[in-house]
Amino acid sequence: MKILVHVCCTICFIYPYERLKEEGYEVVGYWYNPNIHPYMEYKARKEALEKYAEIEKIKIIYDEYDYINFLKSQLKNINRPARCINCYKYRLEKTARYAKENGFPFFTTTLLSSHQQYHDEIKKLGEILAKEYEIEFYYEDFRKGWQRNKAIAKVYGLYSQKYCGCLISEWERFGGKNETKN
Repeated sequence: MKILVHVCCTICFIYPYERLKEEGYEVVGYWYNPNIHPYMEYKARKEALEKYAEIEKIKIIYDEYDYINFLKSQLKNINRPARCINCYKYRLEKTARYAKENGFPFFTTTLLSSHQQYHDEIKKLGEILAKEYEIEFYYEDFRKGWQRNKAIAKVYGLYSQKYCGCLISEWERFGGKNETKN
């Protein structure tokens, strides 16, 4: 049973990877995150995944960093939760399409690991995309493994980010206030 796992970051991938292996899946990671800004942040997160994948011997597919196209799509909805949902859809749709085109019967995402994301919206999007692409969306609330994620990342010395990744979340992290209404 092959499963394509969209990897938002290495920290969020650890527990889902372990769980899916326990369930008998052949796990293949899918790195597609054009939302991450600045590029050095993207690079640091990608290098952490490369390091973890090498240690654990995990196959990872690295897709393009099409930041400009992503940014254009995001400027339509700059307030939460709309921008976050749009970001999930942008990345998960590409994941589902890749899974379908490459013979994966299942797909999921490590976004389901984070307490900072809109969990129910991610699940809903996964289910919609599964129907659209005629493949299965594997749902599990991976948030229960958050402490394990952090512990393993610390042992392996993996980079841990301080914000979700997008330009606007970085700006908010440093005190930016959005006064524009969608």
